[in-house]
Amino acid sequence: MSVNGHNIIGGAYSARGLVNLQSVDATTGEALPYAFVEATPDEVDAAAEAAAAAYPIYRSLPATKRADFLDAIADELDALGDEFVATVCRETALPAGRIQGERGRTSGQMRLFATVLRRGDFFGARIDRALPNRQPLPRPDIRQYRIGLGPVAVFGASNFPLAFSTAGGDTASALAAGCPVVFKAHPGHMATTALVGAALLRAAEKTAMPTGVFNMIYGGSVGAALVKHPAIQAVGFTGSLRGGRALCDMAAARPQPIPVFAEMSSINPVILLPEALRVRGDKVASELAASVVLGAGQFCTNPGLVIGIRSPEFSIFLENLTARMAEQPAQTLLNAAGLESYGKGVSALAAHPGITHLSGATQEGSQARPQLFKADVNLLLNGDERLQEEVFGPTTIVVEAADRTELLAAIKGLHGQLTATLITEPGDLAGSEELFALLEQKVGRVLFNGYPTGVEVCDSMVHGGPYPATSDARGTSVGTLAIDRFLRPVCYQNCPDALLPDALKNANPLGIARLVDGASSRDML
Repeated sequence: MSVNGHNIIGGAYSARGLVNLQSVDATTGEALPYAFVEATPDEVDAAAEAAAAAYPIYRSLPATKRADFLDAIADELDALGDEFVATVCRETALPAGRIQGERGRTSGQMRLFATVLRRGDFFGARIDRALPNRQPLPRPDIRQYRIGLGPVAVFGASNFPLAFSTAGGDTASALAAGCPVVFKAHPGHMATTALVGAALLRAAEKTAMPTGVFNMIYGGSVGAALVKHPAIQAVGFTGSLRGGRALCDMAAARPQPIPVFAEMSSINPVILLPEALRVRGDKVASELAASVVLGAGQFCTNPGLVIGIRSPEFSIFLENLTARMAEQPAQTLLNAAGLESYGKGVSALAAHPGITHLSGATQEGSQARPQLFKADVNLLLNGDERLQEEVFGPTTIVVEAADRTELLAAIKGLHGQLTATLITEPGDLAGSEELFALLEQKVGRVLFNGYPTGVEVCDSMVHGGPYPATSDARGTSVGTLAIDRFLRPVCYQNCPDALLPDALKNANPLGIARLVDGASSRDML
């Protein structure tokens, strides 16, 4: 399988810069036989301008044509075979089964957004017909629908080389919204990126999309130039809090500020209620340990904090969890940078005077060793930042509250999160209304008797949450609502029917669901 290490700009490969980027084997550190060309400032500019040139053409295509493009991308992704999977495994140290599943999720996301485009509800069409005889003033004819913001810069994520990367959820939702994409490759899996980028290029050619609909650039310093480019109208990012904040600050400092939809940091608390621990505490300990170490803990929904109420059952649970965590093997992380960051995070927890190490071998060598810590509840009550910081890897921290009142106070001290999990039995639910309401304010997804590692891609999923989980709690990066991030409303007043977009025409040729004079309708006006 040929890996082209050149940038993709305006439908063609471009290599004006230096060949100074190298892909490596995540397990051995050995250089792989693939080299990549870092984009020059001129190429960054050309990529953004190519996307800008494609935008008026691409957004004006019928939604069904954009859907055909997304389906073609999905077909190309599904056609990437065993050699592709082997390449991704070498770059990421992830097992083949995980990569095959992630490939299916990635193509499935494309097909899901194609379905959204064909059903047309993303337009958000609203029509208030003229009321010429209304007193004291007549009402004009007013119609609204939504269009794509413009070119979107998407930053590839480290932990999901397919589903949150080149053809991942941000790219899929931006393309569905009518927004051309400039994709900034993650340095951790550049060969994977090249092969998926080529698949998108083939799909664009097969469906006759404008040549700048998808662009891709490599390099460590190109991201800032991309965010600052005046043609870029929004940013999608999944990564660290520091990286996301830097992008948000750059975007806000532009002469024309733009939105950054960044998923950044979450410790995803798991709250253990007393009756559940009494009924199945040992089972919970086993399940929780498995969730913490799943994928070497390299999930944005990894449960990094466990909170329970002091009781004999909680003490037994903690003993069981400590034993289960001690049994977990070391695992190879995605890249050397991730291992270094994990080691620093574990060391910082171990050195904190209010935190006790319960389980786990000394962190050393080339693999991440699972760790379990227990923290004094006062760290949460007093706003200690160390307890709020995500340690990206197979580690979690247990906090023991004295009673339900202290549990609520501890949760109030938490920052915004992607998820919160409640492990409950029916006997726990009475009097828990305040707890539920509090969690709604803190997170984007509340789980009951499940574990947060695993995000279903569907219409109702929310993968977002208050800061610092994301930079904008009003959106999601998973599920069909993700398209909303890259759309804006446009209103037409007394516009001749012939000039209206199809979604707003009287005849409604696409049969799109619309809100007409306050009532939902698909009928012709």
